[in-house]
Amino acid sequence: MDAMWTKIIWRQFGASIDMLENALRLCPNPLWTARLWSDPAQRSEFSEFWYIAYHTLFWLDLYLTGSVEEFTPPAPYTLDELDPAGLLPDRRYTRDELLAYLDHDRRKCHTTIEALTDDRAQQLCKFPWGEVIFAELLLDNMRHVQEHAAQLSLFLGQQSGLAARWVAQTKNTPGGQ
Repeated sequence: MDAMWTKIIWRQFGASIDMLENALRLCPNPLWTARLWSDPAQRSEFSEFWYIAYHTLFWLDLYLTGSVEEFTPPAPYTLDELDPAGLLPDRRYTRDELLAYLDHDRRKCHTTIEALTDDRAQQLCKFPWGEVIFAELLLDNMRHVQEHAAQLSLFLGQQSGLAARWVAQTKNTPGGQ
């Protein structure tokens, strides 16, 4: 894989992760369990701030793996997010727990991108929802992280007047490289 593209992809993907981190750190304690929306067709817990953050981190981790079969989230997280019945975790995760998961995902993302080869980029990834090559899955994954980072930031602005800082490109390289 071309070194220039690897660097660009990491800086933009890392920026999305940084923006999610900014929202997590900025969230006042009373809003951690606040609902971003009410949908009578869906259990309301799925719209709580902490859950949106957890959902984002879980799928970031899974998609960086490239397949459900090879994926195991780190403890204390489970595979409940994959259950078709739509199970919530057994408990609410704390900010510190989700920031630790974010750090795990940031390192995994950086390592995955740094190790990306042309063969890996073209590898077909199969999921229950469809098939996609790994390079496109990376870009879709980055968009998913940014979507929820923006959603959480907008909510914080609406509810508390707080604004998570925009990150143009990450300066956070795991391992200080």
